[in-house]
Amino acid sequence: CQIRQVAYATFSILQVFNNGEAYLVEYDNPRCIFIRDGEIMKIPEQFRMIDNRRINEYHFKVKLGDAFVLISDGAINAGVGELLNFGWNWDSVAKYAQREYKKTISAMHLAAAISQACDDLYQYRPGDDTTVAVLRIGEKKLVNLMTGPAQCQEDDEGMVTDFMADENAVKVVCGGTSANIVARVLEKEINVAFTGEIDPNIPPTASIEGIDLVTEGVLTLGKCIKLLKKYVRDEFDAEFFDELDAENGASKLAKLLIEECTELNLFVGTAVNDAHRESELNFDLSMRQNLVEQLVSTAEKMGRRVKVKYY
Repeated sequence: CQIRQVAYATFSILQVFNNGEAYLVEYDNPRCIFIRDGEIMKIPEQFRMIDNRRINEYHFKVKLGDAFVLISDGAINAGVGELLNFGWNWDSVAKYAQREYKKTISAMHLAAAISQACDDLYQYRPGDDTTVAVLRIGEKKLVNLMTGPAQCQEDDEGMVTDFMADENAVKVVCGGTSANIVARVLEKEINVAFTGEIDPNIPPTASIEGIDLVTEGVLTLGKCIKLLKKYVRDEFDAEFFDELDAENGASKLAKLLIEECTELNLFVGTAVNDAHRESELNFDLSMRQNLVEQLVSTAEKMGRRVKVKYY
């Protein structure tokens, strides 16, 4: 504290266990904003005194969809003396969080929206530390991603069978040859999607019955990985969210891996793709392997569990 010349700290600690039990401790921070089923809820409160200081403690159970927003004083002081006479109060921040909660399932997106609103109110000259941390309770979600043809054509059917085995997994196919293999083995048709705004830099997506997302290969994966790396670096600017919400295959895949995926299984073919052998892309096994390695590394940095199986 510059006025009193004393060291001073506030804190909020939220701990959630695998069995759904949660423990929240707060000291001198604005209280946690708890949203359940779209409504702001109050957590039953207890407290204890330590050295004449009140420490708030909460023990409770979480459920799917719950969101918890932890904020520092800077959030409720945003706009003081500038756009607002007395700043944003707790109720204003909570109502804003409630509104944004209904727009996204992403904790990252919700945290970024609240911190951006604070920055706007400060007119980009924050007068106090402004920290926003968001936790959202979601389901474990598995994503299976298949890319590249198997080294031996007779392994195509086994590769597709492995890829399709978990009926609860979200299924993604990256690459035209891979899509043709999946369609042939499953005896389904491929339909190219030319709906919506076409991105000239990213080939259009396609659809196959039973597959959640079908994209082109190298260009789409490369663009997707760039978005994931921005996420890892915490580069959550307006441009990032515009890109993430775009209707192209790379953005759809990146959004899926950021917002919905907890575990990622990669099914990777190791054949040189004849479709690219003589093309200007010069897309060979080493390039695909490099993209896969980047995807694995980046997804692990995002906290995802990743498994890779080669064919």
